[in-house]
Amino acid sequence: MPAVSEALDRLAALVARLRLECPWDREQTFDTLKTYLLEETYEVLQALDGGSPEALKDELGDLLFQIFFLSRLAAEKGWFDADAVAVAIAEKMTARHPHVFGETKAKDAEEVKTAWERRKRRQRGAGDDPLGSLPAALPALSAAYRQTLRAADLGFDWERDADVVAKIEEEIEEWKSAAAAGEPAAETHEIGDLLLSIVNLARRRSIDPETALRGANARFRGRFAGVARRARETGRDVSEVPMKELDEYWEAAKKD
Repeated sequence: MPAVSEALDRLAALVARLRLECPWDREQTFDTLKTYLLEETYEVLQALDGGSPEALKDELGDLLFQIFFLSRLAAEKGWFDADAVAVAIAEKMTARHPHVFGETKAKDAEEVKTAWERRKRRQRGAGDDPLGSLPAALPALSAAYRQTLRAADLGFDWERDADVVAKIEEEIEEWKSAAAAGEPAAETHEIGDLLLSIVNLARRRSIDPETALRGANARFRGRFAGVARRARETGRDVSEVPMKELDEYWEAAKKD
């Protein structure tokens, strides 16, 4: 197996050649690559969910290619190259792990995480907004998880899980009132509060809500495919089947 540096050197050379010789690669810009970067990131997540080492290796390779491609564009502008990216992240990780590379001691993972967040805030100059360093482009569910996690690290958290459950029930009642009053804006507000409360419960139970929801989505997709298949077996499209019958198909799909 070649050394990491040798394999990465070959990848860097490959990207450079593509930029010179491939018409499509020559046309790519930072803006055009955003879509591919996001797509490859989600495909890595899918591979992680699937648990296949081969699929994960393949998708990590695709993501690594995007990183090298973006670094190549930056080098062409005279900003930095892939080596500079590697040096910068190594220095950053060294500075953020003084319990490994320095004299600081950490008794457990929780203490490491708390110190990590404190250093990040200090280095980025969070000022009056402790959540200001979170990426604005994060998907809403991930943003909710990260901001409540950081707030909890700073001591702002519920005392008990039961209190969060009570808050969820309260938000449901407030949504019911908004719905009964026929106030769409208020409904949107209350649904948002409800989702945030559920994210808080997931966080306190050490459950990543993004992972939990992806699993739920996969189950729904698989079961609804079973519903549609059963409808086709009766010679009908799923849209032509009465709701009561669809419920029966759904229950059967769950058992499958």
